[in-house]
Amino acid sequence: MLTLTLDIGNTFVKYGCFEADVLRETAIVQTREQVGEVVERWKPAHVILASVAGPTDIWAADLRSLVSGQIVEFRPASTPLPIRNGYATPQTLGVDRLAAAVGAAWLRPGRDSLIVDAGTAIKCDWVEGGHTFRGGSIAPGLRLRFQALHTFTGRLPYLEMPPDLTAGIPLTGNDTESAIRSGVLNGAVAEVNGILDQYRAQRPALGVLLAGGDAAFFQSRLKGPIFVIPELVLLGLHRILVHTIDYVEE
Repeated sequence: MLTLTLDIGNTFVKYGCFEADVLRETAIVQTREQVGEVVERWKPAHVILASVAGPTDIWAADLRSLVSGQIVEFRPASTPLPIRNGYATPQTLGVDRLAAAVGAAWLRPGRDSLIVDAGTAIKCDWVEGGHTFRGGSIAPGLRLRFQALHTFTGRLPYLEMPPDLTAGIPLTGNDTESAIRSGVLNGAVAEVNGILDQYRAQRPALGVLLAGGDAAFFQSRLKGPIFVIPELVLLGLHRILVHTIDYVEE
């Protein structure tokens, strides 16, 4: 069975083409027309759409004449899930957080996982026992921290991310720019490592899955064994789609 997952963000769409449970192709596009071209080329039987940018009804309408099977618009509060959602306010839960949790549960069945999704925000989310999403924490991502220092102060400059994400960041900045980089980058690493320490103290067998656009920066800087899964959200969306299809057909 061929399926397509669409992770719709504010500026681009990341898609994943699956054959059975194997991710065959993934890339980034920007327009609904480009998504249509992917659908016409891949010819999926079913599609799932998830958006952090707003409703997906227009996207779904564009696809109805191209897809013969299910078009699932993922909504955390109502879409059937293969795991239990223990979040107190599912209607406010981001689709990316819950999809990543489903992906983690699929990759680590029966085991505790902590997802570190380092993107626009840094999200640390706990999946208990491979079966229940418990929630976690949301903090500003690296670029938001740089932006906030510039926006909410009178004289601090706005800095971009360093071009080499694997290069060391001096702990002691000897000018304003290097001090900002130390505070933002080393501070974020210390923050996430502190969160990991607290979870590991409670759950010694916890596995840590790292995803998101800034995963490359954190990969070598986080303590303990880390599994880097760049396509974790797409994997989770695929499992939600398969579960929904099975649920509808029962």
